[in-house]
Amino acid sequence: PGPIIKQLKQANPPCVILHKCTTIRHAMSAVKLGVDFLSIDGFECAGHVGETDITNFILLSRARQTMPVPFIASGGFADGQGLAAALSLGAEGINMGTRFMCTVESPIHNSIKQAIVDADETDTELVLRRWKNTSRLFKNKVTEQATKIERESTTGKFEEVAPYVSGKRGREVFINGDKDYGVWTAGQVIGLIHDIPTCETLVSRIETEAIETLSKATSLIVDKQPEPDIVGTPLGDVSANPSSDHDKTAPGEAQIYDIGKSKL
Repeated sequence: PGPIIKQLKQANPPCVILHKCTTIRHAMSAVKLGVDFLSIDGFECAGHVGETDITNFILLSRARQTMPVPFIASGGFADGQGLAAALSLGAEGINMGTRFMCTVESPIHNSIKQAIVDADETDTELVLRRWKNTSRLFKNKVTEQATKIERESTTGKFEEVAPYVSGKRGREVFINGDKDYGVWTAGQVIGLIHDIPTCETLVSRIETEAIETLSKATSLIVDKQPEPDIVGTPLGDVSANPSSDHDKTAPGEAQIYDIGKSKL
């Protein structure tokens, strides 16, 4: 994408460029080419997942360790708990595709929205692995045919499977509502989607859940307790000073040295 990035940067005013990456190697290359921020897409995502099969728990942490530009998290996000997790791992926010497909305002057939609600996290299929163009799709009759051809083909020619993975047929799905008419992308996050809210309701709910989740996590932090003033006594040996703070823990409360009293 180098020439395109250069052209966009030379525009007046220059464009802000977001680049999707499924590996840290590709992300670093994109940064060198001048992108402003990144979408880090884990293996859970819909559509093109890359060829390394690295999920977001690792990928986002690696991005936090290595990326000099901001990034958002993509793949596997549908609620405030996911947003809280992404923020904790270093992302500036989350990107949601499949979740927004399943909203009142989404311009796709209601039957497809209901198919997403009825599905679980196992109802996606990886196709085109053989040609290093792996895509995650909603599992249906067409993806089953496509993967069968991919698995059993003796020629390895893409032309054999091409009619089944046609984007034109996939687009028709969103119009006619027949989930088995063609292939269409969906992430593993379908297992977390249980309703069809308005976008306003969804975003508000995610904000509330994220705040509650982060507040709950923060409440687990306790102040560090002062170290006991015991001179010449081995750590853990309270017999030399029975009146020390070591033996003042309340019933059922564990003393954790150098950290404080745990709430767990």
